[in-house]
Amino acid sequence: MQSDSALRLVWIYPDLLSTYGDQGNVLVLEQRARRRGIPVETVHVRSADAVPESGDIYLIGGGEDRPQILAAERLRRDGGLHRAVQRGAALLAVCAGYQIMGTTFGGEEGQPVDGIGLIDIASGRGEGRAVGELAGDADPVLGIPTLTGFENHMGVTRLGQGVRPLARTAVGTGNGDGTEGCHIGKIVGTYLHGPALARNPGLADLLLTWAVGAQLPPIDDAWFERLREERLAAVRPG
Repeated sequence: MQSDSALRLVWIYPDLLSTYGDQGNVLVLEQRARRRGIPVETVHVRSADAVPESGDIYLIGGGEDRPQILAAERLRRDGGLHRAVQRGAALLAVCAGYQIMGTTFGGEEGQPVDGIGLIDIASGRGEGRAVGELAGDADPVLGIPTLTGFENHMGVTRLGQGVRPLARTAVGTGNGDGTEGCHIGKIVGTYLHGPALARNPGLADLLLTWAVGAQLPPIDDAWFERLREERLAAVRPG
């Protein structure tokens, strides 16, 4: 992000992948940036449009099987997201959007479908559907609090070399192996809905910090943190 320009958010394919209120992630970033005096420009990129390469933070949400396959096909042909990430942009990919960032994911009948190969992960169909609260202790290198959200998926995801889990699950399924989501560079993938950034302002601020390139002034979230702790206490076992 240039110091004299607006923060540019790019919401990818809302006509295909935008379930469970995932567009709220865009709204959270807009609000938290503006509360700090950072001007924001948001671009909504429909599936018939080219993905611009000049964004600072890219976001993609969840969706059903067929739209997920269409989104993967169009992103592979387009190439704009790859070039933006190579240029240094940040990315938040949720649920179906998370899966298609990898090499493969499960199609409508569980068949392997090519992802866009942006990161070294592979997803497939699990034995049952994971539905309910999801909470996990974030990777300590990220310096953010416990992550919470809602999951609704049938995916299992395996992380490749150099890709770190976003969190270790305390409640819920996540990737299916005791971990939830992933991160590498400025890319975050997750199964968290809620929306994810509304439930986890620390993660929102991490993305903003990556985009701005500097530490952000704090925001008073004390009331929200109290609510978060109450919710965590209600869902954690024991």
